[in-house]
Amino acid sequence: MTTVVAGILERDGRILICQRKADQAHPLKWEFPGGKLEAGEEPEAALQRELNEELGIVAGPVREMARYEFAYPGKSPILLIFLAVAEWGGEMENRIFNQMLWEEKVRLPEYDLLEGDRPFLEMNL
Repeated sequence: MTTVVAGILERDGRILICQRKADQAHPLKWEFPGGKLEAGEEPEAALQRELNEELGIVAGPVREMARYEFAYPGKSPILLIFLAVAEWGGEMENRIFNQMLWEEKVRLPEYDLLEGDRPFLEMNL
């Protein structure tokens, strides 16, 4: 089963969400930064790698918030792991997304988020 990690970065009471580009899978959907684990990789290490690749930051310690299986229509289930990132270093920059936005938690359901992220919102709002 494919495992995907998502980073929940909070700053001044707002959560970072990122919009995929039009030419990516799930075009223009909003998501939390992160990605797939590579062979033999632990979730924390995968998230640190992904945040460095996508945002140019070095994540500090992380804390697991939730994990569950989710299946998109016609696809095999994936394991989603959501990790809180309390601190990070470096200058954050958008390296792969259409756009990035810091948004209030209560407003996150207003965005066209990936379907796999919606159960996380329901558990954590």
